[in-house]
Amino acid sequence: MARDGRLTIGDLSRRTGCKVQTVRYYEQIGLLPEPERSEGNQRLYRQAHLDRLAFVRHGRELGFSLDAIRELLSLADRPSHSCEAADAIARSQLQQVENRIARLTSLKAELERMIEECRGGRVADCRVIEVLADHSQCLADSHPPAATAP
Repeated sequence: MARDGRLTIGDLSRRTGCKVQTVRYYEQIGLLPEPERSEGNQRLYRQAHLDRLAFVRHGRELGFSLDAIRELLSLADRPSHSCEAADAIARSQLQQVENRIARLTSLKAELERMIEECRGGRVADCRVIEVLADHSQCLADSHPPAATAP
């Protein structure tokens, strides 16, 4: 850490759990403002950078896209505005999560069915292999059949 409370990129990385190259990428795409530079051209970050990076990291942990996070950061920079847009972004993310959960639940049920129907005999009679080889035997409709080669 620099003597005046500013953080080097390594310090920022350690404090947020964000890789150095990711910090640079977030700067490059405008999610993080460009930091000051030392006389030796080393990046020096302030608390505002740390807070903003924590916001981005938390958003990513919740599954928000970088575009959604960019919009949420823009909204966060205007605290007197209505939170309607932020609410809409969060609702959209919730819907996406619910869709993924439904798909994963269906896949889980299909895998459980395949395993339960496996007789434990030879591979030639293995239900897991049969279902994987013939998509029509799969009861899960949450994934499309694989494309076949011409």
